Amino acid sequence: MLIRVADWERIRSGEITLQFRRWKRPTVRAGGTLRTSRGVLAIDAVDVVTRVTRAEAVAAGFPTVVALKSAVDGREGALYRIRLRFVGEDPRVELRSSSDVDGTVLPEDKLALLRLIAANPGVRAADLAASIGREKLPFKADVRTLKAKGLTESLEVGYASPREERRTCEPWTNPGR
Repeated sequence: MLIRVADWERIRSGEITLQFRRWKRPTVRAGGTLRTSRGVLAIDAVDVVTRVTRAEAVAAGFPTVVALKSAVDGREGALYRIRLRFVGEDPRVELRSSSDVDGTVLPEDKLALLRLIAANPGVRAADLAASIGREKLPFKADVRTLKAKGLTESLEVGYASPREERRTCEPWTNPGR
């Protein structure tokens, strides 16, 4: 779920507590969290709505219902109201500068992936994957796994690997796979 840069400080302060999106299906769920480069948000509720009140529009950072509707019009799907709140900083930022990442050591293929990203910051995932003969989606899944450990970060386009030089080449397992 993308959040307007202008809304972030207001979300952090609690001034903005709602977001509205048109989706074919929700991309977040109630009770979950959304980890972003600007912080972690708790998703307290996700509801389909047919009507938006002025108070809800204001809670979403819009001066009027008309302004909110113009921001979501033109997109397909049902209108969802997402109740959210800021819960803390992105833990991956601290991991990137930490000397230890949960004791993680990487096998050569993961280390090679980090080296590839470090040598090609800002290059699109599709281009990086193609350069080593891999499909884009499995490549991106591996990058997300590394990102969760603070080993890579997403840029506006592509990735960066600020910690590549600290990893060793020992067996590593990914319990999420």
